[in-house]
Amino acid sequence: MPSPLISVVLPAHDQQKQLSDCLDSLLSQSFRDIEVILVVDRSPEAADGPADAYAARDPRVDVLRLNAAVGIGRARNAGAARAGGEYLLFLDSDHVLPPEALHALADRLAVTGPVDVLLFGHTRHHGGREWPGGAQELLDPAGPEVSGPAARPELFGAPPHSWDRLLRRDLWTTRGLAFPDGHYEEVPLAHHAMLAAARIAVLPRECVRLRRRHTLHPTGSPGSSHFDIFGQYERSFELLDARPELDAVRPFLFTRMIRHYLFVFDLAGCVARAERPQFFQRASEHHRRYLPPGHPRPPGREGLKFSLLAAGSYPAFEVAKLSHLARAAVTGEARRRRPTG
Repeated sequence: MPSPLISVVLPAHDQQKQLSDCLDSLLSQSFRDIEVILVVDRSPEAADGPADAYAARDPRVDVLRLNAAVGIGRARNAGAARAGGEYLLFLDSDHVLPPEALHALADRLAVTGPVDVLLFGHTRHHGGREWPGGAQELLDPAGPEVSGPAARPELFGAPPHSWDRLLRRDLWTTRGLAFPDGHYEEVPLAHHAMLAAARIAVLPRECVRLRRRHTLHPTGSPGSSHFDIFGQYERSFELLDARPELDAVRPFLFTRMIRHYLFVFDLAGCVARAERPQFFQRASEHHRRYLPPGHPRPPGREGLKFSLLAAGSYPAFEVAKLSHLARAAVTGEARRRRPTG
């Protein structure tokens, strides 16, 4: 049988009981030239029974069982090794595809011809609210042209996800792409693919919906921690250092890195209180190490955060954060008391 256009690699982790919704949205797409590699490891949240049920109902579903609890990254690697499609799409169980999403991707590929990376839009849905994906402002003006990373360095300012892009399987195999161990395993993988790509295309349309408030996956490999993020970005910059002709990428990758560190640092439940000074100092050291010459800081409050991080001023950073929260609380209370009508 001919190979499908798209192989969807989906670790069957179902802690939130959302895997069925994800599979239903995939298998009901009008574009049917796909295979779904459901990877079931020995993790407690792996959904063995539902995986078998879907494989029995639809021949496009292939269940791959692993003999250990390996985490998301290694599960994806195993699924990619099993895949036979021209392109790889990595999803998680809390993703759903809007109707006609795969058709839109296939139509874009029909226009561009073979590409190494096809970036597309996504939205986040949680608590009855919806947010556009963090890359949307970069995708909208990108245009229909196909180009390499040197022509579009600003795309390295996008959040480094693996599920908002198609990766050509030939690129994966010939360039030795793989997810590393640890938390934030998508970071160096996404950057490696973009740096290695000769042809990059963009589709500024929502093709994946993420059903959680923050784009932060909770499951790394066994023994991982949020401090893994520093090693992941070190890998990304090592890859960039090996490509001096792509130095225009550096300021965009640097800004993305610092924004990512500040996001994790500020997000409740990520960095324990006792570990916050250490995390801040690691981030500050990376700011000094990777800061491009003449790089301007962002404006406003974000620029203040960058400045305090550059100076290693953890106490001042915490004071500034508390002051901002206090001002926000006062403003909110004033609005609530404002007479109406």
